[in-house]
Amino acid sequence: MAAAPPVYVYSPEYVALCDSLCKVPKRASMVHSLIEAYSLLDQMTIVKPKVASMEEMASFHTDAYLQHLQKVMTVQLQKGSLSMQQLWEEPPSLQPSACWTASARDEASGFCYLNDAVLGILRLRQKFDRVLYIDLDLHHGDGVEDAFSFTSKVMTVSLHKFSPGFFPGTGDVTDVGLGKGRYYSVNVPIQDGIQDEKYYQICETVLKEVYAAFNPDAVVLQLGADTIAGDPMCSFNMTPDGVGKCLKYVLQWQLATLILGGGGYNLANTARCWTYLTGVILGRTLCSEIPDHEFFTEYGPDYVLEITPSCRPDRNEPQRIQEILNSIKGNLKHVV
Repeated sequence: MAAAPPVYVYSPEYVALCDSLCKVPKRASMVHSLIEAYSLLDQMTIVKPKVASMEEMASFHTDAYLQHLQKVMTVQLQKGSLSMQQLWEEPPSLQPSACWTASARDEASGFCYLNDAVLGILRLRQKFDRVLYIDLDLHHGDGVEDAFSFTSKVMTVSLHKFSPGFFPGTGDVTDVGLGKGRYYSVNVPIQDGIQDEKYYQICETVLKEVYAAFNPDAVVLQLGADTIAGDPMCSFNMTPDGVGKCLKYVLQWQLATLILGGGGYNLANTARCWTYLTGVILGRTLCSEIPDHEFFTEYGPDYVLEITPSCRPDRNEPQRIQEILNSIKGNLKHVV
């Protein structure tokens, strides 16, 4: 029996709403237009997101906080992660414009007001016993980790920049969860300048241990593009190829997988990255030349899909990386 096609969460209204975010104006349209220009939509099932009810959002956020948001927000709050009916049938579900993971139950953080990743995980927990959350954004996935830090049913894994003064300032390797959730939070602190090969080696090593210890039933994978060379964060030095290898590693588990976007503030490179990753999901090799479309001029001067790493030095010392991996391996021995 042929596998079901991946699900792509999209509607014009949803993209227009995401375009209005002042930190990433028009990013959602650029991403969707490039995916469409590469003729990838025909190979996916498009699902229109629905507006989340107050009751659905209250599965994580406090009533008082939601009531406050309702007073101060002038736009409707759409949470497309809740449109996952077809995820039960286990094709990958892709929502590149989503993922605002820093917000807590009762406060905003890092320009994130509602934690759609947490809401998505809670929805998945209605069907799947053990859910693995993997955060490959530049910033620590603190909001999701905090939401599940006391449970053994959700394991969170975050690879991120960890440096004094860098937001949110959490996510050291010693942060492992609390109570019943102790050792179910896995943090991989990384320094500036890391490139594809070393990043993938770290990611594969950690995820291999995590999969063996936790044995997840479903996965939520956050693929922020602020790790990519050329991002204004000026931290990691990766390309979509490196992120794509991590994605392939997760997909080979053949579990129900919800794939989310995240950070990414060089808009053209973010669109390049998430379009390339959509091709990875579909098993498609995309041509180097950017196809003609609405935002074609944004991809100059080379007009190609590939991104070239910069000359930024790698600050990750092999000895320290090995110490981190050894610590994580030791902690995962406690997972039942």
